Amino acid sequence: MTMQEILEMKQKRAALVKEARGILDKAKGEKRDLTAEEEQQYDRIMADVDKRGKQIQREEQMAGIENELEQRGGRQTHQDPNAETGKQEQRNVHPRATEEYRSAFWRAQRAGRNALSAEQYDQLMHPEVRSLAVGTDSAGGYTVPDEFERQLVQELEDRNIMRGLATVISTSSGSREIPVEADKGSASWLDEEASYSESDAEFAQKVIGAHKLGRIMKVSEELLNDSAFNIESYVRNAFARSFAEAEEAAFVNGDGTGKPTGLFRDAETGPTAAGTDSITTDELIDLFHSLRRPYRRRATWMMADSTAKAIRKLKDANDQYIWQPGLQAGQADRILGRPLAISDNSPSMDTDNTPIAFGDYSYYWIADRQGRVMQRLDELYAANGQIGFRLRQRVDGKLILTEAVKLLKMASA
Repeated sequence: MTMQEILEMKQKRAALVKEARGILDKAKGEKRDLTAEEEQQYDRIMADVDKRGKQIQREEQMAGIENELEQRGGRQTHQDPNAETGKQEQRNVHPRATEEYRSAFWRAQRAGRNALSAEQYDQLMHPEVRSLAVGTDSAGGYTVPDEFERQLVQELEDRNIMRGLATVISTSSGSREIPVEADKGSASWLDEEASYSESDAEFAQKVIGAHKLGRIMKVSEELLNDSAFNIESYVRNAFARSFAEAEEAAFVNGDGTGKPTGLFRDAETGPTAAGTDSITTDELIDLFHSLRRPYRRRATWMMADSTAKAIRKLKDANDQYIWQPGLQAGQADRILGRPLAISDNSPSMDTDNTPIAFGDYSYYWIADRQGRVMQRLDELYAANGQIGFRLRQRVDGKLILTEAVKLLKMASA
């Protein structure tokens, strides 16, 4: 699908939103509630809006992937004119980034360790590769090829809303200590020839470690032995789906016990709504202005889809809807002029909850430990004619600067 077709889909979605608004405006102008028929019509239109929104998101993701593959297909490799054998120069290339390592790795996954030649086994056990598998258990496994890991991370970014908003760093081992200004210091006005007062910034430390996330998937022996079966693509897609879901749940609302600490756990609480299960336009404006101006320039709203549904019906003092659908390809819907991100891992709009976050999520840091490890499990599912594959990764996430994100809190009962 072309970008022009995606744009036309967005325009049709915007037309549906306008139609739904017309239903609400008519009832409001007549100072009455929606009739049963109007309620059904409104819900049907909004269900179509949501369906089209998901379709647009899928098409945009696919367009991005296809563009990346097209660019990668056009890459040129450097030929070493001084190489006597005519092979391409591979100086300063990490072993797991080579085609030899990739070939040996997928040979081991498809046919098992015994199918490897001595040279292939040496490729997989290279010291530089094994050093990346920090914290692995005694069950073994091989560090995945560099290109596979890069593609897996790309798919995680496409499927996980937080990876597209946060700052993502890669670490080789150990914890990462990040200095954060706890007291910024201050300047003061001085009389002529008066001495300067000292006001040093004080720093605190935020520590990002690594939590292990893993999954086992099974593939039939018949499918695995089919030479037409693309095991690399199948495994990458299957693991990416499940890992992205688990990651987003933790990055958004994780409790920090055995998993990352979620955005909604560490952000500062802003204004409190008057209701226990409803929000007004004024309360959203209060939340907007509770965030300091420097953070508003890159701020994004985050909430669950059920909360977004309620906010779609809100208007400002000029009787204009504060929710604005994105019209351009790749453009998010907006509230009060700032983009909206939907994650159903956000708290619900209930008593004492904090269902809406507003802030600059680049201050949420995600630390990826390099060297994801995959292991083929030959015996565990042999009785069922299946081969298991276990993938594990280490990752952590934490809001480094809590004042960069504000939460709207619902009233107590």
